[in-house]
Amino acid sequence: MGKHYFVTGIGTGIGKTLISAILTEKLKADYWKPVQSGELDNSDTLKVKALVSNPVTVFHAEAYGLTQPFSPHKSAKLDGVHIDPSVFIVPQTDNTLIIEGAGGLMVPLNDQYLIIDLIKQLDAEVILVSQNYLGSINHTLLSVQVLKQFEIPVAGIIFNGDEDVSSQEYILQYTQIKALGRIPQLNELTPTVITEAGKYVGL
Repeated sequence: MGKHYFVTGIGTGIGKTLISAILTEKLKADYWKPVQSGELDNSDTLKVKALVSNPVTVFHAEAYGLTQPFSPHKSAKLDGVHIDPSVFIVPQTDNTLIIEGAGGLMVPLNDQYLIIDLIKQLDAEVILVSQNYLGSINHTLLSVQVLKQFEIPVAGIIFNGDEDVSSQEYILQYTQIKALGRIPQLNELTPTVITEAGKYVGL
């Protein structure tokens, strides 16, 4: 059985889907998004599928596809759905599996169950996506702290976007977590660009 990597971020909109596409292509891994909240006609699974060009990757169906673009717990209530943790079963595959989360670690899936609970349940190793902006050191250190509290293994941090050497060095020194690379700002997203971007990631 291949390794299971859960791609999560220090917040929303910092590039989890982009990083998931790059990792899926680089590792020729399978891809799974357990919960899609909103944009069902342009889901993250469809976005990654459009960017991955290898013939090996299998895209596994979401456990929940919610129609509204909110936190999953709110979207589920609006859809009249209860998100049941027992539904989340890792897809059968011998391949490496990239699992993409929704938002950050403390995003609720129901009244009691968070994304970080899902990661723990799936027994996956985390790849944490960070981005350099004012406040990102705080958000990254908080994310790492809660991962440690839950005793979830972290494969490393990937920085996405513009470089800030001071911030990156502080984060890595304080957390003692490995940097897996930094993806520069990609102005155009095509399968070729995604394949080339794999060279920036050491995994």
